Amino acid sequence: MNKLNDILHELGISKVKLAKYLGVSRQMIYNYLELDDLNKWPKDKKVLLLNLLGIKDSGELDTIKVNTDYIMDVENRLNSLIDEEGSGGASGRDKQIFNDLGKKQKEVMMSIVDLMKEMLEDPNDMEAYYTFKYMYNFMQSIETSRELRYMLAYVAKAAGFVKPLEFVFNEEEQFAFESIMYSAMVLYNNRANTSEAKLAESHKRFINQIEHKMEDKLSRTMELNTIRVQALKELGYTSINEDNAAEVFEKIAEIQSRKVTGV
Repeated sequence: MNKLNDILHELGISKVKLAKYLGVSRQMIYNYLELDDLNKWPKDKKVLLLNLLGIKDSGELDTIKVNTDYIMDVENRLNSLIDEEGSGGASGRDKQIFNDLGKKQKEVMMSIVDLMKEMLEDPNDMEAYYTFKYMYNFMQSIETSRELRYMLAYVAKAAGFVKPLEFVFNEEEQFAFESIMYSAMVLYNNRANTSEAKLAESHKRFINQIEHKMEDKLSRTMELNTIRVQALKELGYTSINEDNAAEVFEKIAEIQSRKVTGV
């Protein structure tokens, strides 16, 4: 069973998604995987798993070579064999959040939510909490920088989920980013050969850049707040509400225009 566990880990199939595919609870998946022989599984569940892995007998587990093509084949089988009802959340999940999503979009969102739930179930695991907190911040920033998308593609390729010559974004920029990112990772993995002084100096520049951005953001926030107060004062209001919002925003734009033109 160690071989099966290794294969599932290399495929990146979460316990939640495997449980959904087999039609059992996640705890039952753990129970199955603790057995010392796949032939001790219920026959129907064993057949489903063998079909998913593309083999006919448990003896073929040792012949499986997990590469990019195999990962994609299994993922396609997994997604196609989970029917629409199952992928739509038969477990009682609120389906409203999946409204207006296409099948592929729904599947990837379901996979993300399932994986997050599995990793966040332990309330004492603060590492998992901060991992997804930072991921949320990452997603909040993704519209501001195309490089963040290239970063995701690099990780997917490095982990073997995506073919190395697949470029779904700007190919020229993505190629350059991945080349530089690879060099950076090589430097990181060989950091023992880099002096602590150089690392400290580089990190200090990183901190200074962030502090400068934060100062600019704070300054911009204070400026906008000042303009908002001025707009309210000129219009004779004390606060923004649904009735005056459009008028106040128009006045804010007017005040900003004055500053640009020097009026």
